[in-house]
Amino acid sequence: MVSAPHEAMHRVFQEYPGLFTRLSDVLGLQLPPVASSEPLTVDLTENEPLERRVDTLLRIETQGDGPFLLVVEAQGKKDPGKTASWPYYVTYLNNKYRLPVLLLVICQDHATATWAARPLTIGLPQWPTVTTRPLVAGPHNMPVITDVAEARKDLALATLSAITHADNPDVDAILKTMSVALRDTPESIAEPFVELIAQGLGNRPAAQQWRNLVAVDLSFYTSPLSEEIRDEGRAEGRAQGRVEGCVEGQAKAVLFVLDRRGIGVTDTIREKITACPDPELLQRWLGRALFATTTEEIFGE
Repeated sequence: MVSAPHEAMHRVFQEYPGLFTRLSDVLGLQLPPVASSEPLTVDLTENEPLERRVDTLLRIETQGDGPFLLVVEAQGKKDPGKTASWPYYVTYLNNKYRLPVLLLVICQDHATATWAARPLTIGLPQWPTVTTRPLVAGPHNMPVITDVAEARKDLALATLSAITHADNPDVDAILKTMSVALRDTPESIAEPFVELIAQGLGNRPAAQQWRNLVAVDLSFYTSPLSEEIRDEGRAEGRAQGRVEGCVEGQAKAVLFVLDRRGIGVTDTIREKITACPDPELLQRWLGRALFATTTEEIFGE
């Protein structure tokens, strides 16, 4: 039930709109004189549904500070409409989930990144009520990864780096590094990165170079991109055919991830993985291997 003090604290402004002019002086907020005021409906319910979608929304759990929501927006160019929609996303999600919200914007050019990084304010110039500060990743702050060992250490970060540097003059070296880093990576792990880079490069000149690298360095993969290249006749020098079946390839992927993450594998565990005939179970183990700290965490229910 709304209390009497609650009513009084806001109704006084309905009865005496000019009060805010005096109050602003008391609070040290410099405003021009108020000429008039008009009461509006206090009902903020939206009668007609308005479709709003973020690009990606993740609930992130942390070890010490609790969970938060990560909103990821891919921004290809300046869009004045985001001035209204981004603050809406943040406030709506915070209200719905009661969790902190971080807005991350990914850009591929400096001008868009500079524009996206500006704080978005709602309120008066003298006193913004709501400020939304996107965290921006783009060519201005993403590392240029041209070292194979560094790329292998974190293939996801290296892939995002390649995408954000699609217009970088050194993109040739960046893509060559990625192709070498993926060359000895199990296909089930490498395939998504191959496709994501191709998608991220779009129709830029670098996209054709990536196709050529896939056709030569990664010709033994059977990803949609490599299959398309072979269909076009660009992969006549295929180095080797695919000799691993689905189950065998997934088992090798699990062992590969464990080895790269420094998790010791006994002969018994290795035999259990390689002898597993269930591709769905192997896929589950592979997902757990990306985050597990011991082999017991992989096989546990």
